[in-house]
Amino acid sequence: MPSNVLNSLIEYTSLPVETEEKVIRLDSGEIYRCPFCYLSGHKLVEFTDDEARHFKAYVENGGFVFVDDCNHDIDGLFAKSFEAQMARLFGDEALVKIPNDHLLYKCFFEFENGPPNTSVELNGWGDDLVHEYLKGIYINDRICVLYSNKDYGCEWDFDFRNKRFMAKDNTQFAVNIVVYSMIR
Repeated sequence: MPSNVLNSLIEYTSLPVETEEKVIRLDSGEIYRCPFCYLSGHKLVEFTDDEARHFKAYVENGGFVFVDDCNHDIDGLFAKSFEAQMARLFGDEALVKIPNDHLLYKCFFEFENGPPNTSVELNGWGDDLVHEYLKGIYINDRICVLYSNKDYGCEWDFDFRNKRFMAKDNTQFAVNIVVYSMIR
């Protein structure tokens, strides 16, 4: 998935892109060198005290984290535990729905109806659960934590050379997320 997103950033934008994925521990000071971080999973999210401190300081000092729930649910372990961690760090009311007319949906490509649906939502799990919105934590009127239950990671997980067979490149919203994180 990261290679597909990197390919789209190179293809569509002039942003300087480091072409190798970097896995950085959340409790490492190295996180402060990265303007954009991606966190994904389907199991329990439980930060240590050091990880929680770094996460909070990172976003409060301008960092951006895109968090994607691979389970694509609202009551699963990842969703419940991640939202509990955010409440612990930022307060119970910090994680809020992002309006579908937000700059995030028009800062590069136009998404008139808010976040695009994923094939996982439409037919992947058979549960007919389509999430109409994303959530975020705002600091100083900017989203610093963007949270999705839509499983974009699986949506963007294809060989980037296959984009030529797609009617519309589904990584375009990934481009918006990265561009938004850089301009806000």
